[in-house]
Amino acid sequence: MAELLSPAGDYECLEAAVDYGCDAVYLGGTSFGMRAGPKNFDEEALEKAVKYAHERNVKVYLTCNIVPTNDEAEAFPEFIKKAQSAGIDAVIVADIGVMGMVKKYAPGLDIHMSTQVGIMNYETANELYRLGARRIVLAREVSLEEIKRIRKNIPEDMEIEAFVHGAMCVSFSGRCLLSKYLVDRDANRGACAQPCRWRYFITEEKRIGQNFEMFEDNRGTYILNAKDLCMIEHIKELLDAGVTSLKIEGRAKSSYYVATVTNAYRCALDSVYKNEEVPQWVLDEVYKVSHRRYCTGFFYNHDDAEQYYEDSGYFREYDFAGVVDGYENGILHLTQRNYFTLDDELEILSPGCEPVRFKPEEMFNDKGESVRIANHATEKLTFPYPDSFPKNSILRKPSKDREKKD
Repeated sequence: MAELLSPAGDYECLEAAVDYGCDAVYLGGTSFGMRAGPKNFDEEALEKAVKYAHERNVKVYLTCNIVPTNDEAEAFPEFIKKAQSAGIDAVIVADIGVMGMVKKYAPGLDIHMSTQVGIMNYETANELYRLGARRIVLAREVSLEEIKRIRKNIPEDMEIEAFVHGAMCVSFSGRCLLSKYLVDRDANRGACAQPCRWRYFITEEKRIGQNFEMFEDNRGTYILNAKDLCMIEHIKELLDAGVTSLKIEGRAKSSYYVATVTNAYRCALDSVYKNEEVPQWVLDEVYKVSHRRYCTGFFYNHDDAEQYYEDSGYFREYDFAGVVDGYENGILHLTQRNYFTLDDELEILSPGCEPVRFKPEEMFNDKGESVRIANHATEKLTFPYPDSFPKNSILRKPSKDREKKD
């Protein structure tokens, strides 16, 4: 069976990914990874994460996919030795030198070649296999037809990983200099400021101080702003093409995002293996997280992967309201995450289950006082409910600025 691979930007996201059905997680240490924004995992946290995942039969892949400087290369051997001791299953690399150091200093680790390598053909894949790579993470620009050709022309035991959901980059598989040029934040060090999503103006040299908007229509344009990828309706085609690991983007995303999207793809993948139609509620789940306009990327044709010119904002139908802590004697215990009231129609999402809608009639704070509004961050709340839900089930509500699905 194909692997479902989820992101983990911090420990809470790791728990969400594991609880909601991933087969593996990818995460970063405090250095050498392509995401500087998330909290990431220091040595102690990495050991804890690996233990938690392995106890639940989930693999852990460590991202080491920057192109290191000389100083970073000198520090890498000690780093990767400690990572191997922590028990990680594989390391994701983008640099041949890093690949060589992994083989030398952590020979027990599988090597996965990052999408940063820009792998688009089977000749590159075969050469990387000869060098010791167990898996290739394809460039996002590869079509399904090209994946089929690659699969037919590489060793049977070489795995193919492909991004199936999340943010896309206007530059070739994420290799971009815009952020470094404009604000000195290096995208190739995981610190991208995403200038591709800014609104741009032009200035004529003789009209200093006058900014002229670059119009696509009367609302202007975001000329480099990429849509988000969503392949939840095309999982069978991905499997038929030879993809062995379905990768969800999002190490900078929230635990709510990770849980919801992981759960959706878990249920969709299971339905495909059962030769069943993917339920509509599963397809709807990907619209209940914050996202840009969806597309199928370059898997089918270039037209669907075009940029979204109207704005760089997000669509959001639901807000994360709380997390279930437990259930006892007809009482549901939860921790509030965002504002909600008894007037809101709520939903609870549990792993592998269709969300349950309800509207509680009463609610109590941790002092046992009846309240109608949950407006204190992380406060403990209870309300009567006839059925139980697993710990870490998600409470959410329709967003005030809810928009129709595109």
